[in-house]
Amino acid sequence: MTKVGPRYKVEFRRKREGRTDYRRRLNLLRSGKPRLVVRISLKHVAAQVVRATPSGDIVLASAHSKQLGKFGWKAHTSNVPASYLVGLLCGYRALKAGVKESVLDMGMHDVVPQSKVFAVLKGALDAGLSVPHGEGILPQEERIIGGHISQYAERLKKENPDKYRSRFSRYLEGGVPPERIPEHFNEVKQAIITQFGG
Repeated sequence: MTKVGPRYKVEFRRKREGRTDYRRRLNLLRSGKPRLVVRISLKHVAAQVVRATPSGDIVLASAHSKQLGKFGWKAHTSNVPASYLVGLLCGYRALKAGVKESVLDMGMHDVVPQSKVFAVLKGALDAGLSVPHGEGILPQEERIIGGHISQYAERLKKENPDKYRSRFSRYLEGGVPPERIPEHFNEVKQAIITQFGG
């Protein structure tokens, strides 16, 4: 039943659409630190370091999974390894912009330990950005380098070659067999570190 009456207050549009949790956002703003904003879609990962001002948010540094192609990334742009690389790239750019610490802004994402959101956080931490986080929330190294993808691909290739070609068609078209994801990840990671003098 629709609420009516003189005391009814219409919620903000973004709250009605389920796009912004204003209570969580207010707590982040009260920290006084820039926010590491992480957003993940089905095809891409984006990270920004944002400072709130009375006139609106100012983006201090950003990285998007589309930009990984400049460093040689040929695999999927919304998996755990790509998320880590976006976080690493954003972290280095934030440090270059003079930002040393921030707080994680996950938006409406649920807190799921070792998820892609926390892979972005791990990348930013490895770049040198200081972000408060809990123990055990970050993905394990094996997941970050794509070991889980590699193992699944090897098993599927033996058990069902047709399904393997179908499921990993984009990897194969890009010239990176999914079994080689850990090696490819390390090459791209090193390219990012080299560019930023790490």
